[in-house]
Amino acid sequence: MPRQGAIVAVLAIAGLASSFMFTLVVPIQAKLPELLNASREDTAWVVTATLLAAAVSTPIAGRLGDMYGKRRIVLILLGLLIVGSVIAALSPGIGGIIVGRALQGAVTGVVPLGISIMRDVLHEDRVDAAIALMSATLGVGGAVGMPVSAIITETSDWHVLFWMAAGLGVVVFVLVSLVVPASVLRTAGRFDFAGAIGLAIGLTGALLAVSRGNEWGWTSPATLALGLGGLAVLLVWGWFELRIREPLLDLRVAARPAVLLTNLASVAMGFSLFASNVSYPQMLELPASVGGFGLTLVQASFIVMPAGLVMMVLSPFSGRLARTIGPRLLLIMGASALILAYGYSLLWASEVWHLLVANLLIGVGIGFGYAGMPMLIMRSVPQHETGASNGLNALFRSLGTSIAAAVVGAVLAALTVDLGGTPVPAPEAFHLSFALGLGAAVIALGVALFIPQRRDPHEARPSMPR
Repeated sequence: MPRQGAIVAVLAIAGLASSFMFTLVVPIQAKLPELLNASREDTAWVVTATLLAAAVSTPIAGRLGDMYGKRRIVLILLGLLIVGSVIAALSPGIGGIIVGRALQGAVTGVVPLGISIMRDVLHEDRVDAAIALMSATLGVGGAVGMPVSAIITETSDWHVLFWMAAGLGVVVFVLVSLVVPASVLRTAGRFDFAGAIGLAIGLTGALLAVSRGNEWGWTSPATLALGLGGLAVLLVWGWFELRIREPLLDLRVAARPAVLLTNLASVAMGFSLFASNVSYPQMLELPASVGGFGLTLVQASFIVMPAGLVMMVLSPFSGRLARTIGPRLLLIMGASALILAYGYSLLWASEVWHLLVANLLIGVGIGFGYAGMPMLIMRSVPQHETGASNGLNALFRSLGTSIAAAVVGAVLAALTVDLGGTPVPAPEAFHLSFALGLGAAVIALGVALFIPQRRDPHEARPSMPR
């Protein structure tokens, strides 16, 4: 078997590649209507399709990994990333770009599957640090990838972004094939196709309403129909899952206090993270005449990037800390750091270095919080449920980011000032966005305080070689 350090490194690279897909098109997002000769509402699907595919595919991929082998499903997801990237790179119009971006979004399931693989194959002394590193990639890939995308966009054709993503996918596919061992722990039974379809329909409706409600109108027939219809489907889906022998997701396991509360905290943590991703770059790029700092996209991305680097640096420390104080306190520390970050931004946001300090604090918060959450999940579920349970936790994080994108986007669109005939976010819009991020962090802290610390007997596992 390959050295365990190599397995961790390759899975972390896969996680970085998957999270990079979320910021891949940020540099060209504002130019997409012109580049694709399409309306702004249509080009919004380039981002929405990725979010939807990530949310829907992640819990399904987790269950498939439990049943058919986690490495096998990781390779399939990486294959979808490669195919999607090539389709987007070759597409002359918006249709192919949307399809390609949806396939790219499916690779998000690599992170929870990688965490589950680590639990299966690593020595128990290495697991916590490895999980912390894998969790950090959720923030690191996007933060570090943003300046890379910005530089590529400024120096070459925008199609190069997708060719780069395809090349990255090929490299990671080969590394996983050569280094990551095949899964030996599998769940017997049949795959719940009806449950997968129901979950996909319900999530798509609910998340579409959340992500597009600001543009369509929160009380428009389309938003209400999709939102209420999606919630109704999810309720029926839950009823169905509780009554079949081999469900897609065992909701009784998901209802355990430790799992349920961790997932609820994940929504708030996801919101708090994405609120910073939406607000800080825009504030840095706005002209000084309207309360911004007048930075270019590349300059702004280098101010945001250190948050991702902090997450990466903290990951080994987070693993050791979790073994000492437990993952619940790690989550509490993460939420507290986010509270400090947004509280600091509400008091001091008049200089570029103020936002740099705030982003560093956010890196600390997400680094600790995102490391603690999967550890809490895996200490509370049987080993054969780790893929599906981690996928569900990733879904809740995605739900938080989707809500943040909609809510913070609505705030920035509603509170504006005029800039040469163009409405741009006003300073009070950013203050309200910081207050929302602060509120989400407070909720995450409050929920984390009630997560039980009892160690679950299902966590017992054979000791793997170092």
